[in-house]
Amino acid sequence: MIRTRFAPSPTGHLHIGSARTALFNWLLARKTGGVFILRIEDTDTDRNVPGADRQIIEDLRWLGLNWDEGIEVGGPHGPYYQSQRMDLYNAAIRRLLEAGQAYYAFDTSEELDAMRGEAEARKQAFRYPRPARLPDESDARRARDEGRPVVVRFKMPAEDITVHDEVMGDVTVAATELDDFIIRKADGMPVYHLANVVDDTAMGVNLVMRGQEFLAQTPRHIALQRAFGYPTPRYVHMPLTMDMKGRKLSKRDGAVEVHAFRQAGYLPETLLNFIALLGWSPGGDREKMTVAEMLELFSIERMNRVNSKFDRDKLLAFNTNAVAEASPERLSAGFDDWLAVNPDSPLSRAGLDAATRATLLEVNRGFRTFADIEHKSGFLYVDDEGISYDPAAVKKVLAKNDNAGFHMLAALLPQLEALEPWSTESIEGFIKGVCESQGVGMGNVAQPLRVAVSGTTISPAIYDTLVLLGKPRTLNRIRRALAINQ
Repeated sequence: MIRTRFAPSPTGHLHIGSARTALFNWLLARKTGGVFILRIEDTDTDRNVPGADRQIIEDLRWLGLNWDEGIEVGGPHGPYYQSQRMDLYNAAIRRLLEAGQAYYAFDTSEELDAMRGEAEARKQAFRYPRPARLPDESDARRARDEGRPVVVRFKMPAEDITVHDEVMGDVTVAATELDDFIIRKADGMPVYHLANVVDDTAMGVNLVMRGQEFLAQTPRHIALQRAFGYPTPRYVHMPLTMDMKGRKLSKRDGAVEVHAFRQAGYLPETLLNFIALLGWSPGGDREKMTVAEMLELFSIERMNRVNSKFDRDKLLAFNTNAVAEASPERLSAGFDDWLAVNPDSPLSRAGLDAATRATLLEVNRGFRTFADIEHKSGFLYVDDEGISYDPAAVKKVLAKNDNAGFHMLAALLPQLEALEPWSTESIEGFIKGVCESQGVGMGNVAQPLRVAVSGTTISPAIYDTLVLLGKPRTLNRIRRALAINQ
């Protein structure tokens, strides 16, 4: 039975690259009838962010990636927070010390910097110089008494190490490239390498699938496994996910975290479909897949060796198509979720009832993400006094051609005041009548009204917009717009 795991560090919301790692591990476990474990690697206390573990859990659940063992669900190999497993790590380190496979070191940061500087001056890569006599516990006590930092270093064997990777192939690292690395820091916390190896073995993980950035560290893990007499799991290192220019994904280019895409109004199934294609191919030119189809098609053999590119335009196109094909019930549930994770949106603050939410979905049909609904309809739920007018929209629509838009609003205002009933049908008939009587196009009437009531050139269809806003507020906003020109 395959046992996989996803082991994020609690440093913030789930990164899109980490979400792909979770998805691929989940797909493999589900397809093979295996086990998917969620473990939180929180031993790097300097980088931990309070509450980040909860954020990661929420992100995974939103994506629909459930786990069989781990945080919250429990299991036979807990606890599943590394910070709660210190006894295991200390016992493992003690075992290495007693076997002469690890030793204490007391170098200060200044001393280490000096060593690195000397290596650089010789144009050599820095390798920690193992002392001729390995310090023992009494040496460590004296160093602590002197106020020196006391760490534990693993004694790397003098042999080349080959990683058998199921995607990247065999990767051999020469012994001369591997030095004695720290396995316990001066604050007593184990480093990632030690805790990772101990936990994977204790939890029965027999397939490790993770990003290619960890491949260079894997020889250290294999050396530790051999020192402990642990079995070496199967390794699958996935290619990196880069931006369209081949650079590391960065927030400067847009969202990089799952939660940000959720707040932007993407459907989770669309995001899963998209990230599944980052480093894996289902075959042929197929791209659109349900989760069930991913489970049927997924295999390690079809994973790529080259880095993938995160195409935001393509993701948006995926979501646009998914929204167009979704049922009203699915869109309603998605919109409700979007409102819940955007509490500061004017739509959320308005406390919309189910009927109004359904109406907004209908009048905004053709939207790409749920955030588009706010973009096009948020003006409906701000106070009339709080409406702001985009200077570019005023210049382009109202002030252009010697204030033609303002003149149109002034002519429309008394007619709209008299219009009854205030319905989509009556407003549509009125506007079309104005166009016909004045010999102008729809835009000459609709756009000035749109800018007057929304402050921008973007809104749902003008008939729907005026009905949703209501007659009193429509008239009030037209008067406010006219006041700009006074």
